[in-house]
Amino acid sequence: MHAPLIDRHGRAIRYLRVSVTDRCDLRCRYCMAEKMTFLPRSALLSLEELALITERFIARGVTKVRLTGGEPLVRRDVMDLVRRLGRSVGNGLDELTMTTNATRLADHADTLVAAGVRRINVSLDSRDPATFHHITRHGDVEQVLDGIAAGRAAGLRIKINAVALKGLNDAELPDLLDWCVTQGHDLTLIETMPVGHIDEDRADRFLPLTQVLADLGKRFELKRDDHSSGGPARYWRVGDSGTRLGLISPLTGNFCAGCNRVRLTTEGMLYTCLGHDDSVDLKAAIRSGGLAAVDAAIDAAMASKPLSHDFAITPGSAPAHARHMSVTGG
Repeated sequence: MHAPLIDRHGRAIRYLRVSVTDRCDLRCRYCMAEKMTFLPRSALLSLEELALITERFIARGVTKVRLTGGEPLVRRDVMDLVRRLGRSVGNGLDELTMTTNATRLADHADTLVAAGVRRINVSLDSRDPATFHHITRHGDVEQVLDGIAAGRAAGLRIKINAVALKGLNDAELPDLLDWCVTQGHDLTLIETMPVGHIDEDRADRFLPLTQVLADLGKRFELKRDDHSSGGPARYWRVGDSGTRLGLISPLTGNFCAGCNRVRLTTEGMLYTCLGHDDSVDLKAAIRSGGLAAVDAAIDAAMASKPLSHDFAITPGSAPAHARHMSVTGG
């Protein structure tokens, strides 16, 4: 019997986010610089290593695993990992899910469902072609919408994730929520986070979700909902629909007290907090000492997990750390 994952503040860790690649086929302005240098493939954990480490977390009490990137579906043979981890669903793992930009979802939706994935998050900051192209620097929103439609047809429950950006998509957010209600999708809005060096000042685009919620409340009947998906979002039910509105507000509504998450990067670094650089190297551990060394490294991480992040966004301020979200796992 493996020791459960309890951090030094008494919080049980039940949620592992696994970045399978730092690469992405989009270049969202709030996430990446236009010209990115990605990790060499030789630096990455193999899919076998990713599976072994993830299975170790499941054996120690993790009940939810989310595959992320970058864009997870750009990694070659990633569906082999999905199928393998899917065998743990119902056998220690309650849910295997994924966050994707949906550019390649049409090619993989049926396989995801067959592997045991029932729900995914799709990053979509705008349905307007010009705005989407501007935010992503070159993306085609129709490709994403086709992927979402294919996912829905395959039987996936889809939650739309949108970063609220002042002066870019703020006026569109009510229509985005209305579209989600019509389509039967949930919607989670996210405050931009000060992580990684980008080409713009995030303070120029920061939009507090307290303001967004007040504005949406003028158009929609929003009823507080105690639903939890295992992550940091707070939820509201939208009228009598089946749609939930979630808010992830690291700056205006710190969610750290109940943190149940850790993040494994594609190169094997385990981060216990999105806002800190403290980490342990699970790639070195598994390659030098096998799963016993992985267990010891995980224990060290639990003993050092911080109580909270210290995010702040002010004009000209430096990010909390230089590590891009695509490296840590979006």
